[in-house]
Amino acid sequence: MRRFGTLVAVAALLVLGAPAASAAEGWVTVGSDRARPLDESQGLATVVRPGGTTIRYTGIGTIPLDLRVKGWNHVGDPGSALGYYVEPYQRDDRGAKLFRVQAPDGKTTDYQHALESWEANNNSFAAVSPDGRWLVAGEWGTMDRLLVHPMPGVAFTDPGKNLPYASAIRLDHPVRDVQGCDFVTATRLLCSSDDPDGKLFGVTKPLLQVDLSAPVHGSDVTGKVRSLGQLPLESACGGDFEAEGIDYDERDGTLRVVVVSPGICAAIDSKTWRFRAA
Repeated sequence: MRRFGTLVAVAALLVLGAPAASAAEGWVTVGSDRARPLDESQGLATVVRPGGTTIRYTGIGTIPLDLRVKGWNHVGDPGSALGYYVEPYQRDDRGAKLFRVQAPDGKTTDYQHALESWEANNNSFAAVSPDGRWLVAGEWGTMDRLLVHPMPGVAFTDPGKNLPYASAIRLDHPVRDVQGCDFVTATRLLCSSDDPDGKLFGVTKPLLQVDLSAPVHGSDVTGKVRSLGQLPLESACGGDFEAEGIDYDERDGTLRVVVVSPGICAAIDSKTWRFRAA
C-alpha cells in the first residue's frame, strides 16, 4: 500500500507539473517562447513587408530615450497592418497620448492625441484594421468601449495636428484591464485581459473575442464580447501573473499572447504562448 501511495503521489506531481492545455475555446496551444522582461514584456506585432517579415516586441527597455525624456514612460502592445507598425505611448499626467508610426519604407513619424474630457490617459494597445484605415486603442480599468482613430500615416497624415477621436466600439459587456487586441478579420478582434478577480467572466486573465456589428469606421459600431477561457498560467513561482499583449499572424493563423510570470520568475520563465485555431 505504501508503494501504491507513493506512485499515486508521484503521478499527481507529474500531472501538476505538466504543461496545461489551453482552456481557450476554439484555440489549441502549440508551444511557447521565453519572453524577456525588459524588451518582450508588453506586447508584439507581426510586421509584413516586401523585404521580409519580423515580429516586433515592446517592453520597458524598448522606449526610445527621446520619448522618455519628454514624459512618455510607458509603451503598450503594438499593432501592424499593410506594412505599417504602430507603438502606443502614455504618460503619467493628463498630457497627450502618442502613437509612433513606422511606414513600410522605414520612416518614423509621431502623432499625438489630446485626451477627450471623458477619456482615460492609459494607452494600452494599438490595433490596426485590416484595410489600414483605422486604429483601435484601449484604456485601462473597467470599460465598455474601445476607441477608434483614423490611422495615422494613412488616413491622417499631418503630425502637426491633433490626431482626432473618430468613433468607438461599444461593447455589450464590460471588460477589465485589456492589455492588447488584434484583428483576426475586419469584424473580429481577439483581446488579452489582465482581469485579476474574474468577476466579469468567471475566470481571471481571459482571452476575449469581440465580434463587431460592422467593420470599424467613422461612426460607432457595437462589439459582442465573450470569454474564450483563461490564458495559460505556468511558472516555477506562485503568485499573480500578468497577461500582456497579443498578436494574430494572418500568414499562418498563429495567435501569440505574452504572459509575464509572478515575482522573480518574471525574469526566468515569462512566456509568449502560441496558439492555432482548433
